[in-house]
Amino acid sequence: MRNKAMQRFDVLVGSWRATLKHAWFLPEGTEVSGVATGSWHRRCLRRVPVADLRRRRRDAGRDGAGHRPERRAGTYATLYHDERGVCRIFPTTFDGTTWEMVRKDPDMHQRLVASVDSDRIVGHADTSENRGGSWRKDFDFVFERTPGFLGAAPQDQLDRVGE
Repeated sequence: MRNKAMQRFDVLVGSWRATLKHAWFLPEGTEVSGVATGSWHRRCLRRVPVADLRRRRRDAGRDGAGHRPERRAGTYATLYHDERGVCRIFPTTFDGTTWEMVRKDPDMHQRLVASVDSDRIVGHADTSENRGGSWRKDFDFVFERTPGFLGAAPQDQLDRVGE
């Protein structure tokens, strides 16, 4: 059975249309569209809404992320990986409406902050090269729920997804 504290992440489960925009690494005015899926796999949320933008951006692979509960109550980690071989762990907070992932490595800090409701996630990703003294926006993103999502399925259905 899944950890009850993970229920707050149920809102991320489903199919999403993703849009990335205002990215410093793309030509000005460019918006990149893709799809994302969030699903449960045993006790972890797998494939949280991180878009598959493979067809639109050559140097980006299929991104993936998953949430797992940490040993301390109320703390979470997002495990990120992509086809470039990049793997990262982001300490994560989520109160049901505000989702924040922050990584503080000696050479670079990164953060993702988003507002979440049942059908839309709006946020931005930032980078700091001076340990959080100042931040540069990497990009803005929007996820909009698409038809056919799992939504707030009963607990027993969510426990079986991905097994």
